[in-house]
Amino acid sequence: MLHSALPDLGRLRALVATVGEFYVRDRALERAQKAIERALRAGEPDRGEVRAYLAEVKRYFSGFHREAVGQLAYVDRELERLYQRQFNLTAERGVAARRVEATQGVLSSLAELGPP
Repeated sequence: MLHSALPDLGRLRALVATVGEFYVRDRALERAQKAIERALRAGEPDRGEVRAYLAEVKRYFSGFHREAVGQLAYVDRELERLYQRQFNLTAERGVAARRVEATQGVLSSLAELGPP
């Protein structure tokens, strides 16, 4: 076995532990995760096992990442619309409040003059 072709075992174990913390329902990744965990418990996995595992992790998490980036972009757009709507409504409220004050002033002056 060529050790130079394998990633650092400490880093590999850390990656396996990190991936193991995710709730994964993808069967191919679940199988790869179990296989690499068995290989690590048995000693040092061979290059083929490591390559297969890394390929599955990359396939799964690349798609997961794209989905998360898309969701984040959607939420950011919705927040921007919400902030713009809030800004517009705040400005509209200011105009309405000034109109209430102005009309109330006219109605108060009218009341002071007595009944028409």
